[in-house]
Amino acid sequence: MSFFPALLNLDRKNVLVIGGGKIAADKVGHLLDFTNKITIIAPKIVDMRLEEYIQTHNLTYIQRVYQKGDIQSFFIAIVAVDDLALQKAIYEECQEHKVLCNAVDSIEYCDFIFPSYIKEGDLIVAFSTSGASPALSKYLRRAIQKFLPNDIAEFLQKLKSLRSTLPKGKERMALLDSKAKEYIQKHFKDL
Repeated sequence: MSFFPALLNLDRKNVLVIGGGKIAADKVGHLLDFTNKITIIAPKIVDMRLEEYIQTHNLTYIQRVYQKGDIQSFFIAIVAVDDLALQKAIYEECQEHKVLCNAVDSIEYCDFIFPSYIKEGDLIVAFSTSGASPALSKYLRRAIQKFLPNDIAEFLQKLKSLRSTLPKGKERMALLDSKAKEYIQKHFKDL
């Protein structure tokens, strides 16, 4: 079964990352594009990027092993540990408490997966193979990213500003549609 693509608003949501290694650092690096309300639980930090993220973004770090009940105040839990029994136990606890869970590299313990993505300002383009081949998603993202115009984030910001000044309705929709179409046709002549 495929995963449903959805973009979540993490503004007032707490995120828990369990683990202190490279994969935990990778996930925190991605999460920081969207929130800094991140707590990390790990006996030790192995990847120095994670230590830097904690310091630079004022993240919460709890230096110990995961304990049952740790997930209760969180919206999302990312389990970045190699211990499959612990992944399963945390996933089951997440199900019990209605916390979304991602157990890295164990698709059976995931309510959601991390897509490969492009983020340019407010533009977010995600690529996923529903866990079948994260490597393919990564290389597809890199290929597509080369085609994006350098000023796309600035253009989108202008559209956002314009949109906020116009009353809702068909005229606003038509104007914004024509500006977006003109921009895309300028940069992608074959469309």
